[in-house]
Amino acid sequence: MTADDRYKLFGVYVSQDVFDALADYLYEAAGVVDYESYFDPSESTIPVGDPGADATDRLVSDLVTEFADLYDEAAFETAREVDADAFDLAYLAAEPQTVANARERFQAAATIQDADLRTIHTAILAAYLSQATTREIDD
Repeated sequence: MTADDRYKLFGVYVSQDVFDALADYLYEAAGVVDYESYFDPSESTIPVGDPGADATDRLVSDLVTEFADLYDEAAFETAREVDADAFDLAYLAAEPQTVANARERFQAAATIQDADLRTIHTAILAAYLSQATTREIDD
């Protein structure tokens, strides 16, 4: 269990295009210059107040809240076409309950789509990030 002042770190597998869009989003939202090495995977929690973690917490919270709409917009067939070796591991940080809710929704979508989680992560995050240019990014 983490303290209230810490986010839980978790990983999602996404296509290179989605990873790049996520890196761009975090640069705009939090000034994260090198997203690939920003989060230390050996740490399971990140302190609240870390700019990148705060930005990914907002992103994951939005994912959970908007999951049904994102699911409807997601291009699952496009994500299925990504070569199995072409997915990158991206780390996100969020409140522990939000992480649990996100994992539950991703797993349900994988069951409904009869697809692996890489496909679901990629399709849902791509749908979210495609809207990112119209979203107001909090400072």
